[in-house]
Amino acid sequence: MQDISTESVSADGVILEGMTSISAVINGIRAGIGGRTIRCVYYDREKENSKARELGFLRAVSGELGFSIAACSADEIDRYANGNTHGGIVALCSERPIPALRDAMQQGGVWSRSDGFFVLLEGIEDPYNFGYALRSLYAAGVDGIVLCPRNWMSAAGVVARSSAGASELLPMAQCDPTEAAALLKENGYRVVCAGIRDSVSLYSADMRRPLLLVIGGEKRGISRSVLSLADETVRIDYGRDFRGSLSTASAATVLGFEVLRQNPQ
Repeated sequence: MQDISTESVSADGVILEGMTSISAVINGIRAGIGGRTIRCVYYDREKENSKARELGFLRAVSGELGFSIAACSADEIDRYANGNTHGGIVALCSERPIPALRDAMQQGGVWSRSDGFFVLLEGIEDPYNFGYALRSLYAAGVDGIVLCPRNWMSAAGVVARSSAGASELLPMAQCDPTEAAALLKENGYRVVCAGIRDSVSLYSADMRRPLLLVIGGEKRGISRSVLSLADETVRIDYGRDFRGSLSTASAATVLGFEVLRQNPQ
């Protein structure tokens, strides 16, 4: 597909910034994850030579996935980008449909696994923290992310950038947190919540699959109704007396890799 010259970036959709995010979308589409599509890739015409390798790759893929490539001004790209790390390349994409958890489980695939590792993120108040958590969980081998109906995927550009593209590679479903915990318990999953009250040390806990791990935000934490369904509450022990809480992203890193340790591949 040939390039289209344009003077204006249309923002009727989701703008994802930089080659890391765009490559993740491409890989997600090829793997059948997410349902997002790329409508057009825009690049700074002044970077035609310095970004020749990246543009060559995108032109090769554009025919396969059916998107156009358009040259525009740096000012136009900056106007629609949220940050300054886009490197002169952004992609206009469709919204990502997030299925209901119950529907996703009935449709098969990863959500019908009898030995899965899913994570429910509840009460995160910052899209960067959300993205950083997704990055760590993806690296730790999580099979899918359960989102609350109100979540940060509306800020897909920020989340994709802060997660290094992991948000576009992770299967996601949405559900009320209490309903999600109850539904997965009905399907043989242990529900483990991160918390302090009536907790055991992370390293003494049973984190074997099938597992739903629930991690709450620093301020609001996990709702009582979800905690009431927990098979176990685990804490992260500190190396000194410290009354503060870890960021959700930091907690997700520690917890996710302990799950990996207890479930060797």
